[in-house]
Amino acid sequence: MLKDFKEFAMKGNVVDMAVGIIIGAAFGTIVKSLVADVIMPPIGLLLGNVDFANLFFVIKQGATSGPYETVIAAREAGAVTINYGVFINTIISFLIVAFAVFLLIKQLNKMKKEEEAPPPEPTTKDCTFCFTEIPIKASRCPHCTSALKP
Repeated sequence: MLKDFKEFAMKGNVVDMAVGIIIGAAFGTIVKSLVADVIMPPIGLLLGNVDFANLFFVIKQGATSGPYETVIAAREAGAVTINYGVFINTIISFLIVAFAVFLLIKQLNKMKKEEEAPPPEPTTKDCTFCFTEIPIKASRCPHCTSALKP
């Protein structure tokens, strides 16, 4: 049973998939940091010093009543919140990942089309009488001297 699992795990597709998942997880972490640390702070600054990670609605007050400055403070107080700012960050992260995957797929399709180039025009043909390969422009077979139809 262990031998069968080893054969399955070492197949090319499984290893490729594992590498893809690992790189995808790392890419997701990079995109999350890009959104939270690079993209959203300038947008928040343009919108009047808004920190999207701390945009939330309080549904139910906690043990100590609000207003709460941050989502963390609301959680520590036991308040129930809807964290729509984190949701906005997640949507932007998703859009960036989706765009990157789109670009990757587009490039792969382009490479695939280049690989599937049409075959070159034939330069030879077979003589209809002796079946010898002759130049495509020949009007007479050099082997059997038969006249060929154009």
